[in-house]
Amino acid sequence: MEDMSDLKEAIDFTTNPIVQKLDELSIPHTTYAHTLSMTADELVANVPLPDDGTESHTKNLFFKDKKHGFFLVVTCTDAEMNTKELGKMLNLTGKVNLRLADETLLLEKLNCKKGCVGPLSIMCNTDKDVTVVIDEGLMSKAKIHSHPLRNDASTALIPSDLIKFLTALGVEPTMLSFPKKGAASTALPGKVPSSRPTGDKASGKPKQPPKDKNAPKSANINKKQTKKGETQLALKWKKEENFAMWYSDVIVLSEMISYYDISGCYILRPWSYKIWELIQDWFNVQIRKLEVENSYFPMFVSKDRLEKEKDHVEGFAPEVAWVTKSGDGDLAAPIAVRPTSETIMYPAFADWIRSHRDLPLKLNQWSNVVRWEFKDPTPFLRTREFLWQEGHTAHASFDDANIMVRQALDLYRRVYEELLAIPTIPGYKTEKEKFAGGHSTTTVEAYIPVSGRAIQGATSHHLGQNFGKMFDINYQDEKGESQTVWQTSWGLTTRTIGVMIMVHGDDTGLVLPPRVAPLQAVIVPIVSKKCPLENLSSYCEGILKSLQDKDIRCKLDDRLIYNPGWKYAHWEQKGVPIRIEVGPRDLEQKQARMVIRFGGEKIDVAADDLASTVEKKLVEIQDNMFKKALAFRDDHLVQVTEWKDFVPNLELHNLVLTPWCGGEHQDWEEWVKDKSREESLQLHGEGPEDDRAATSVAAKTLCIPFKQPDLPEGTKCIASGLPATCWVMWGRSY
Repeated sequence: MEDMSDLKEAIDFTTNPIVQKLDELSIPHTTYAHTLSMTADELVANVPLPDDGTESHTKNLFFKDKKHGFFLVVTCTDAEMNTKELGKMLNLTGKVNLRLADETLLLEKLNCKKGCVGPLSIMCNTDKDVTVVIDEGLMSKAKIHSHPLRNDASTALIPSDLIKFLTALGVEPTMLSFPKKGAASTALPGKVPSSRPTGDKASGKPKQPPKDKNAPKSANINKKQTKKGETQLALKWKKEENFAMWYSDVIVLSEMISYYDISGCYILRPWSYKIWELIQDWFNVQIRKLEVENSYFPMFVSKDRLEKEKDHVEGFAPEVAWVTKSGDGDLAAPIAVRPTSETIMYPAFADWIRSHRDLPLKLNQWSNVVRWEFKDPTPFLRTREFLWQEGHTAHASFDDANIMVRQALDLYRRVYEELLAIPTIPGYKTEKEKFAGGHSTTTVEAYIPVSGRAIQGATSHHLGQNFGKMFDINYQDEKGESQTVWQTSWGLTTRTIGVMIMVHGDDTGLVLPPRVAPLQAVIVPIVSKKCPLENLSSYCEGILKSLQDKDIRCKLDDRLIYNPGWKYAHWEQKGVPIRIEVGPRDLEQKQARMVIRFGGEKIDVAADDLASTVEKKLVEIQDNMFKKALAFRDDHLVQVTEWKDFVPNLELHNLVLTPWCGGEHQDWEEWVKDKSREESLQLHGEGPEDDRAATSVAAKTLCIPFKQPDLPEGTKCIASGLPATCWVMWGRSY
């Protein structure tokens, strides 16, 4: 390869929009200059890669079809391309006439000239009307090299980071297997057929090839049988093999999330927002029992108010988003978008509270907040804007406030355990981890299987009198003396949805607990030429009504544009707890088949008993999902009393309980964090950890559990060697 040093100095890659976007997304890449190469063959000749075949340039073709739209096809450089076969592989129906687009269209759709096309150029497709097709052969490479909108440079990425880039843009690539030049043409990918007769001819769909017995359930399903011929593929990543990419795959393909053009901000689609609404409905009923009322406060806070409480603002300062302009003019003073609402609400508390008769004051609001995270954003788990409820209360005494703190925390435990079927460990945060400016913080901590990480589920804070003094929230007691209120704040966010997905999802998609499933049951009629939908409609409608009469959230999927096999896979991917199949045999025998998403059980049930059976089965599913998650969590909760056993247990994906010397020794938390990171990186032979990483290998304190194991006298703190005063739980955390 020629010396590229002069070329590298001649090009300033920092201004390249592709490079800027990769940096914004914190995606590692190597962008380098090379000899201008117009074609893939020239690129291979001019820019040699390792001889072992572990890295590959890309061959990029941009096709247009009058009926089906635009396709950016990205393959290995030695892939065979046959447009007729490509049309078949994409399941394009009717007349197919794929033609290479001219340079005018390239500039319009991808903002690049001929010879400069690459998969990264899809970033410029603002109309979102180009289907990206990627050769599966590229996914096996150690690195993929492609043009960053210019053909005198290439950007090298690992395959998973290319997918991460596309996913961040809201692009769902279609993965196809292309034959190498000189090899036999690829077979057409097949859909998952129904386990029962599906009547493809009656639904107007081509007959599907037989199911591969070794294929995973619901593999290779077609995604969007639309006018553009887009396809719905099964999850491309397995949960055990690449947890992060599996998660990204699930939330998009199950229609939970759509990506937005501002990093860290996401669109909650109806399927996920309905889950949030169900949580809201339950929670509102519970807080009313505690005499908490809903209200709403503005989303903006003045700089003076925000900075009035020093410890509080220091805790949030790096994450505060500021508004400085209105139209073309500067604001007289910057205003912040709320990261939390203490400083917005408490001046009003000071106006409203005058006497002990005004207490307790208990308010809640459902709102959005903005925290401009610098770590890698992850939908639901770590986002720059998120939805939550935040409760704020004022009380006449410390004890009354403390009761409120624990009542709110117990509601959070119940949300996770009773609604989401996720076990939690309630406890106190250490002094180092507590809420900035507060007296103490309580938390419920959840455990994520596969990743072996903990995640903070929700927190409830005893604020003491700090905010009351800062904002002059005083009242006259029964003796006529002025007193400062005691306060609490507590919050639950849409993070709950992400935790639920991670805990229960599988290699097919979502597995939803019935209590929060937008649909608890879906009815799929099995139509055929001999048994058209008209024959089954009345019977299915009767089943639907019987379920609705028991307040079961259900749907009859009577769409004729999709065959039953497609529907089975679609609703499995979306995690619907129960599928009810109704075919001609069921009509004849006055029954229906129930298929359970959690565990895959299949049961034939008489129609008269179906509604009550579904009702009971939903309760059973909810209970079994919780028991499974609890058993797995408990298997990964261990007690350790010597440091030598600490990091090895982290490596086994365990949560670790250790003796601890107490809250006043905060420096030892940093020692454990640094020491565990150092030893973990040494075990894996890795260099320093990126400070922006959202998933550090270091351990941190999760909580001091309310439920404490016995602590024998003389037990020493695992870090300091000082006498232990309690057990503390550690883990790697999101």
